[in-house]
Amino acid sequence: MTIVTRFAPSPTGRIHVGNIRVALHNWLWARKAGGRFLLRLDDTDLARSTEENAEAIRADLAWLGLVPDAEYRQSARFDLYERRFAELRAAGRVYPAYETAQELDLKRKILAGRGLPPIYDRAALALTEEERARLEAEGRRPHWRFRLDHDAPIRWDDLIRGEQRIDPALQSDPVIRREDGSWLYMLPSVIDDADMGVTHVVRGEDHVTNTGLQLQMFTALGAPAPAFAHEALLTGSEGKLSKRLGALGADALRESGIEPLAIAALLAKLGTSDPVEPVAEISTLIEGIDFARFGRAPARFDLDELAAVNARTIHLMPYAAVADRLPAAIGAAEWAAIAPNVSTVVEAAEWLPVLAGDMPPPALPAEDVAYLAEAVTVARGLDWNEGVWTALTAALKAATGRKGKALFLPLRQALTGRDHGPDMAALLPLIGKDRAVARLAAASARG
Repeated sequence: MTIVTRFAPSPTGRIHVGNIRVALHNWLWARKAGGRFLLRLDDTDLARSTEENAEAIRADLAWLGLVPDAEYRQSARFDLYERRFAELRAAGRVYPAYETAQELDLKRKILAGRGLPPIYDRAALALTEEERARLEAEGRRPHWRFRLDHDAPIRWDDLIRGEQRIDPALQSDPVIRREDGSWLYMLPSVIDDADMGVTHVVRGEDHVTNTGLQLQMFTALGAPAPAFAHEALLTGSEGKLSKRLGALGADALRESGIEPLAIAALLAKLGTSDPVEPVAEISTLIEGIDFARFGRAPARFDLDELAAVNARTIHLMPYAAVADRLPAAIGAAEWAAIAPNVSTVVEAAEWLPVLAGDMPPPALPAEDVAYLAEAVTVARGLDWNEGVWTALTAALKAATGRKGKALFLPLRQALTGRDHGPDMAALLPLIGKDRAVARLAAASARG
């Protein structure tokens, strides 16, 4: 059996962190099995779906490295939905209901007032043909419901949550089609999963009840149901995922300097028992996808953790992976030197003044000024190569007796203008002899 998964966003907006996590897990599961990952744009809401959003979803998936093997649009599949709907209607599994939204709301309030669950009473099934004709003559147009089979509980073995059981008698017959003929999510999704041969559906636990109802739709259509994995929803540091985090999209993450590999490394492991580790390639995560390792507790998403993973990810990235995003003056050697000290690629540009610019000399204590005057003399006499930092500090230690922080820090401050930064052994050859001597001399002259 070829494993087939799908990611099915609605192109009514950009994909956000929760969507990305679902897409990633579906992609990983398909790739692990050598199967197929589908993108299905659920654009049955023609009024709110836009081509701009569809293109943005494609671009975001490409940026994340989650390229689908095929793409489908529900708006191009209405003929198929009509045929399968007609079959269900002929079999008595869908029926028209004529209550208005206001009437349904009143029914729910009455039930709530009696302490009863707000379950639809199936009043529409009792209507005669004459009553339906009269309602339609009055201008009423029906919405359509799928008639659930109440004879037995709905059961399935969820890949994350284990054995699941839903009593269909405690559920309303789901509305599958609106009065204007437009489709709601439930039935077209089932028709598509069956038609596309989807074998596994990975989605949030907020769909558990939907899954139970859709399992009956698969049966009614005579189609095998896919396996389901319902993962715990993401939460923020306060316990509930805030609107700000919930709406955090791939575009916002990209603009803030977050690497797609960092997003993948974090979201692949959130909700599992595995540690989050940076990766150099997304393919590294494929073998690790295992729904048996997912827990049912909410998965905590933390922007600070993402930033930390992002920094560690950048430290693994070779020059070729970032070259097109760096200033021309930063080559492979410069990147190797500064990469361990940046948390986003754009921060690399902040080291340009240190590498090749003019810097004002720092104000240092008198004893350090005299020390730097000695450093000027020593530096002028050195061969400038990869070992120049070791040679400079060794000579100064012998000449002045300084060691540790007193030996190294004034040199770093004079040469870079900073107390911390890249390894000076890597940085000093890149600064160059003339520039380094000039900076040491300027710092020693401030006394």
